[in-house]
Amino acid sequence: MKRLILPLIILAVAVTAFMFRERWLPQPPGQFNYLGYVEGETTLVGAPQAGRLVSVDAVKGQDVKQGSVLFSLDPAQFKAEVARAQAAVTTAKAARDNLLTGKRQQEVDVIHAQIRQAEASLGLAQKELQRSSTLTSLGTAAQSRLDQAQEQVTLLEQRIIELKASEQVAILPARGPEIDAATSRVGEAEAQLEQAKEKLSDLSPEAPAGAKVEDVFFKVGEWVAAGQPVVSLLKPADVTLRFFVPETVLAKAVPGSAIRFRCDGCDGFKTATISHVASQPEYTPPVIYSETARAKLVYLVEARPDAADPQLRPGLPIEVEPLQ
Repeated sequence: MKRLILPLIILAVAVTAFMFRERWLPQPPGQFNYLGYVEGETTLVGAPQAGRLVSVDAVKGQDVKQGSVLFSLDPAQFKAEVARAQAAVTTAKAARDNLLTGKRQQEVDVIHAQIRQAEASLGLAQKELQRSSTLTSLGTAAQSRLDQAQEQVTLLEQRIIELKASEQVAILPARGPEIDAATSRVGEAEAQLEQAKEKLSDLSPEAPAGAKVEDVFFKVGEWVAAGQPVVSLLKPADVTLRFFVPETVLAKAVPGSAIRFRCDGCDGFKTATISHVASQPEYTPPVIYSETARAKLVYLVEARPDAADPQLRPGLPIEVEPLQ
């Protein structure tokens, strides 16, 4: 038994030394891997209008395609607004068309009848003027009778001229400024209609791009305020790697440079491109403390994966190879 104690002690020391080798083995400056994590910049999707949530098509944890409807608010009020705007457009167009076409045919026919009546009265007045002129020349009628007959003829002739002018005005369109004003009112009504349709479509927001549904904040039947996020999306292009490097290798961390990294459970090494390097140093965040990376000044480096990868989830620790 005593013979086994010494080998067991030696074995235990060897195992302990191996497990804690990072504490006593020297590490050349800038040669150890750099630790970090995956950061996801989510897109919050809400509606610019307030309303009651009537349906939610987005499911937390599932992928959505670009253009897919995420949720819908109650459209009743906004459908009524669209109908009102459409009626306003119809009214404005009818008013403009009325100015372009002049009076109705029935109104023109009334003026025609008035002209015929005035012409008949003028014919009778001219005959009376001729008789009065003959009698006055013979001395059997007073001069006043002739004057009255002449005045009646003149009045009827002026009346016919007036009625014919009214006929011409009746078949003419309105004045140019009136038509322009009516056309402007049509454009205003059409713009209000487009605005009402836009508000209606805003009640059913669509996914701006293919993404994963990170979270859904409301349930069907709940009231959603204007601009309040309902769905949170994470697009593959919005995944960023954040890791920290010491000052000794900062010169190698150049935006546009390629890096290799790995993560727990990922398939081998992956590649990314450095997109940003912090200008100010900071202390190593506790989230990446390790046996070889204790509290020391480091610089934050951000990189974009070269390819979309569903394995890169926000918060996942990563390990970046030494910069070349």
